[in-house]
Amino acid sequence: KLAAPLAVACAPSRSGSRGAGDATGQGAGAAGGGGPLAGGARGAAMNIFRLCGDMLHVASIMLLLYKLHKNKSCIGISCRTQEIYAIVFLLRYVDLCWSFISVYNSVMKSMFIISTFYLVWIMRRQPPVATTYDREKDNFKYELYLLPGAAVLGVLTAHEFTPTEIMWTTSIWLESVAIVPQLVLLQQMREVENLTSDFVGAMGGYRVFYLVNWIYRYMDDGHIRWVGWIGGIVQTLLYLDFFYYYLRSKVSGSKLNLSSEQAIV
Repeated sequence: KLAAPLAVACAPSRSGSRGAGDATGQGAGAAGGGGPLAGGARGAAMNIFRLCGDMLHVASIMLLLYKLHKNKSCIGISCRTQEIYAIVFLLRYVDLCWSFISVYNSVMKSMFIISTFYLVWIMRRQPPVATTYDREKDNFKYELYLLPGAAVLGVLTAHEFTPTEIMWTTSIWLESVAIVPQLVLLQQMREVENLTSDFVGAMGGYRVFYLVNWIYRYMDDGHIRWVGWIGGIVQTLLYLDFFYYYLRSKVSGSKLNLSSEQAIV
């Protein structure tokens, strides 16, 4: 089976059953396949689809860091999307304080937290990049439209009514819509530079691999984690319109061009 070669490094524990990157809790480190399962603790081995998804997520962060340092500009990048991801990772990976699953798991979780806060700091505080940040265009009020809903759903849909489970479930719902400020910002731009579109494309690509991962896991062991599935599907649907124009630009060899009538969201 595809999972077999990767299973040992990512073996889960009941207290640390969340992964490090994905909205389903199955991401980088693949520590346990979406949180506690109804039948008790049940591990989910890593598989090639999850690994590819994790690596695309890492690649998206590396692309963004490269863009900021190379161009000394954050034009076209939503700092508010990165702020949402910072909240997501803090909520989801609080178990780093007391749980060790594997070196891979801990390193990836720590990398996501540190790199995301670093990105926010560069765009908000470090010149010359910070001087290019357009606060007027990057103005989607996630604290009003996204955070409250995610918090309510986190309480209502948590598998167990415990602080860590509520935080983890909230992080799933919040990540499912984290890309919205970025898509709204792109919609305001006529032409999107290649590094920016590649960054968003890599983020969407890792979602595609996780969809394949869910199908594979369901066929392999019947695993279903409804909160993660619904959140992941919502997140993937938000990318569909972007993917159409992104792939079209790659085929034509031109920059991603968005006319005013080509609504992404």
